[in-house]
Amino acid sequence: MHLGAGEGESRLIKRGQLRRSMPPQRITEVTRRRLLDLMEVEKAWWWGALDEVRFLQRLYDLDALPSTDHRYTTAREDIIKHCLNNEDWLPDWIFTDDRFRLEDDETLLRFLAETLHPVVRRDRAQVEHLVTRFNEILAPDGFELYPSEYLSGLPLYAGGCRTAFHGARPDLRFEARPLLTDPRVLHEHQNRVRAGLQKDPAAAIASCKELVESLCKIILERQGIDYPSGEDLPALFKRVTQLLGLNVDSVPEHAKASGTVTKILRTLTTTVQGLAELRNQLGLGHGRAQPSPAFERHARLALNSTVAVTEFLLDTWHDRMERGALNDGQPH
Repeated sequence: MHLGAGEGESRLIKRGQLRRSMPPQRITEVTRRRLLDLMEVEKAWWWGALDEVRFLQRLYDLDALPSTDHRYTTAREDIIKHCLNNEDWLPDWIFTDDRFRLEDDETLLRFLAETLHPVVRRDRAQVEHLVTRFNEILAPDGFELYPSEYLSGLPLYAGGCRTAFHGARPDLRFEARPLLTDPRVLHEHQNRVRAGLQKDPAAAIASCKELVESLCKIILERQGIDYPSGEDLPALFKRVTQLLGLNVDSVPEHAKASGTVTKILRTLTTTVQGLAELRNQLGLGHGRAQPSPAFERHARLALNSTVAVTEFLLDTWHDRMERGALNDGQPH
């Protein structure tokens, strides 16, 4: 079922009862033209490794849509005739064919997301490039494509409105990290964070804390470091920082800007401690007697902290392994 474009929001300023209507968020004709230009310039046509019929039948019932050619009955028949047999329709015909409703923003986003599906486009580097370019073009109108779930470690994209400067749903791209041989649990936490940001901020906050906790355990286990069962996040994080040489004591006093580095490392530890406390105060758990007072802004605060800590740990872990400062504790 394809829905129309989202309705404009309105804002009520209680003092003086002044209501200001926000303009509807729409994908403009300029943006649509730029998306099409991108496909044309890069020859990255929407059907990818499939053909037009096999691609479109993933999204539409081609036998229920009418033909525009009087000789045929269904859309399937005339697409086969003009795209596969005669090849007399230009590749951009889909964007002006009313049957496929690409003038509708939600339908267009779903269409673009499907062009990135692993079955449609098998070159991972090309997918990463296209989603980056699509999002650069969509961003001024307030939209984005984001990984909504994963299939065999590969992202399946969906489209929606951007609700933060970095996008509504940052992707930590765990599958691109070679040290994470099985990142499924991290993907599960990340997906729960995305799902809960607006609908269930308390659950999103809890999943942020659990994501960092799981990453700490993965690093420790991969390096063959034991830790007590039930150890809390701050203690796990301390073990990881000691392993990676990120604790304050590891910074030589004579190192250039050592004072600044020390402050940042202390801030990193404080951030993790704050994330654990935020989960206890606003997140799920501990058998609450009252509903969580968490709002979306609190969940985004937790998410931004999680992104900063997680990316820094993964980058540092990779660096230490590359330089031979750590041995791979993985059994062979």
